[in-house]
Amino acid sequence: MASTNDLKNGMVLKLEGGQLWSVVEFQHVKPGKGPAFVRTKLKNVLSGKVVDKTFNAGVKVDTATIDRRDMQFSYMDGDYFVFMDMETYDQLHVDRKAVGDAANFLIEGFTASVAQHEGSVLYVELPAAVVLTIQHTDPGVQGDRSTGGTKPATLETGHEIQVPLFITTGEKIKVDTRSSDYLGRVND
Repeated sequence: MASTNDLKNGMVLKLEGGQLWSVVEFQHVKPGKGPAFVRTKLKNVLSGKVVDKTFNAGVKVDTATIDRRDMQFSYMDGDYFVFMDMETYDQLHVDRKAVGDAANFLIEGFTASVAQHEGSVLYVELPAAVVLTIQHTDPGVQGDRSTGGTKPATLETGHEIQVPLFITTGEKIKVDTRSSDYLGRVND
């Protein structure tokens, strides 16, 4: 339990039926008339939905303990992604639903942050950008500008993104894991 006066960005609250909400931002408001209150912007940990919620100042709220650990992706086991804790070497099987869009950028050996609450995996978070190899892309045709100078390319994970025309098969590129945007070439 914590008071609304103790809220901090990133704190996870347990509200309405046990749902987990992360504090994105908060503001203590003390109007000239009436009692003080706390205006917050909360993000649902599982669905990603963002809502605004107002609390009276000093009200007790349930906090949830989220265990975030850096784990290394080892391999796929059917529909499960197997991660290894780098400290204990324990293996954790994570459902595809919990991995979400991070699955588009995971290759063996990548390190990801795995968030757990009471033994169940909530989500898997990758760094903002990762380096991957282009598995296949067609050669760019000079003068082909109908697509704004980009073409589709398949990454080594099987995920398809848009890259500039000069990128060729086998090149290493940096990719934004949040938006699937091409960020640039990587020189070895």
